[in-house]
Amino acid sequence: MTGPESEGSQVRRAVCPGSFDPITNGHLDIIARASRLYDEVYVAVMINKSKKGLFEIEERIELIRQVTAEYANVRVEAFHGLLVDFCKERDIPAIVKGLRAVSDFDYELQMAQMNNGLTGVETLFVPTNPTYSFLSSSLVKEVAAWGGDVSHLVPAEVLEALNERLAKG
Repeated sequence: MTGPESEGSQVRRAVCPGSFDPITNGHLDIIARASRLYDEVYVAVMINKSKKGLFEIEERIELIRQVTAEYANVRVEAFHGLLVDFCKERDIPAIVKGLRAVSDFDYELQMAQMNNGLTGVETLFVPTNPTYSFLSSSLVKEVAAWGGDVSHLVPAEVLEALNERLAKG
């Protein structure tokens, strides 16, 4: 074997989970920052069969792959069930989550403690860039549906897909 693993070092992996319906510049900022800290970053796109998204899971995965193409160490996959199981199957010891505000922290802390208690997976909280502190996929969809300009909130590929989808009704 050659490369870093043959020298006894371990590949550092993390996951950035979410529904990404659609991916925003805020999500992309967290993924980009994680990709600089880890050897491999998985973007785990949550499948929630009880919730109808604007984009199908395959469409979300394709959009994320397009907008993260510049990061050679980012992989995009769907997941269903417990995130810790996704992590265990791929030997991922860390979850990277962006925090927009203190209100995010209460829920995310409980989730982090549960995940750690279940399998020992650690959660790292990354403060969101202040430019994106208000940003959510839901807000983007709502503003876009009412004809508002969201071009500064999502990558160009996502804006195009969003406009096409909303034009279809």
